[in-house]
Amino acid sequence: MYSTLMTALLILSVIIIIAVLMQPSKNESSLASLSGGASELFSQQKARGFEAFMQKVTAILLVLFFVVAIAMVYVSAH
Repeated sequence: MYSTLMTALLILSVIIIIAVLMQPSKNESSLASLSGGASELFSQQKARGFEAFMQKVTAILLVLFFVVAIAMVYVSAH
């Protein structure tokens, strides 16, 4: 059981890395740090399309990662 959970954890970690790298970059944040963030006052918009999908996928993968990690701790302790 432990080796199955370890395999699942390794696969999830690789998929999480890929999902994070696939997310679109936000280049405006570096400009906002120089200008004091005034340009971001009215530009706060919800993520749409591919960006929203990737945020949801990443969140689900992270929840699965922590569930498998906690299950590994439980299995190794008993």
